[in-house]
Amino acid sequence: MSENLYRARYWNNAEEKTVVCKLCPRKCKIKNNKRGLCYVRKNCDGKLILTAYGRCTGIAIDPIEKKPLYHFYPHSRILSLGTAGCNLTCKFCQNWSISRSKQMDTMMESASPEEIAKSAYNTGCKSMAFTYNEPIIFMEYAIDTALACHKLGIKTVAVTAGYIREKPRKEFFSHMDAVNIDLKSFNPEFYRRFTGAELEVVLDTILHLKNDTQCWFEITTLLIPGENDSPKEINSMTSWIMDNLGPDVPLHFSAFHPDYKLTHKPRTPIETLIAARDIAIKNGLNYVYTGNVHSPATGSTYCPQCKKKIIEREVYSVGKIQIKNGQECSYCGAKVAGVF
Repeated sequence: MSENLYRARYWNNAEEKTVVCKLCPRKCKIKNNKRGLCYVRKNCDGKLILTAYGRCTGIAIDPIEKKPLYHFYPHSRILSLGTAGCNLTCKFCQNWSISRSKQMDTMMESASPEEIAKSAYNTGCKSMAFTYNEPIIFMEYAIDTALACHKLGIKTVAVTAGYIREKPRKEFFSHMDAVNIDLKSFNPEFYRRFTGAELEVVLDTILHLKNDTQCWFEITTLLIPGENDSPKEINSMTSWIMDNLGPDVPLHFSAFHPDYKLTHKPRTPIETLIAARDIAIKNGLNYVYTGNVHSPATGSTYCPQCKKKIIEREVYSVGKIQIKNGQECSYCGAKVAGVF
């Protein structure tokens, strides 16, 4: 077995070759030759290994707006990579064929951290993303790749649900330049019922990003009809964001489409997304977007001071960018939050 497989961290031994993984709050107790819930962390003779190290489901070049990140080098290209597995059990997962995969042959493509970094550099990508499935579960691979990318001047991005314990959280995000956090709901019961996780952990991760890191981060919430889209919940969530993070963290409301275990649910009406956006703006947030729908008006960026359109978007296509001196509105000179 390759030494690269013996790279898992945050675990300890228990009885009879059993190990306890301490990466995420689940603290999976894993017997010999068995795997944790995420599937890629495995007990091999009393050692926890990362079976996904150096293996991926695929690599692609995307517009950074697809992550979605709207205020981090807009209109740039990003190299995207994912493995398989997840430490959440979302019934509405839109990437379930990857995140819930139990077949290791979905990760047959080999890619070392150095190869990934060189690919990003050679293809003119400004950054590379750990995405498609949960990067926290392959954090050792992600961190080594981030180190290789930074050596070549490539920025690193994590698209994550943020379900991680305090100590590994600090290490993981210290290697990321930007993050998109998937805040699935603002209802603890929704989290338990639909994801098998705890809301409070995700909120702690968001607060850590705000208070303890230099990461640029944005938040995405997938609105599911009748489940997490009530005006009351949107009001509570956006009020919390305003009170704890301030007005300048971009928030994306994305449309749900029937998938995985929620095929009986209808698609999210665009009116629901726009209503949620209106609530967020009323509560003081400056940058609120609709996603997974065609709505240029609600997908573009407006100056919080003069209200003029400063970044034109149509789905993932970007038009004029009216920002000068790196961070100022070209019309009125007001500061625009982001990394441009």
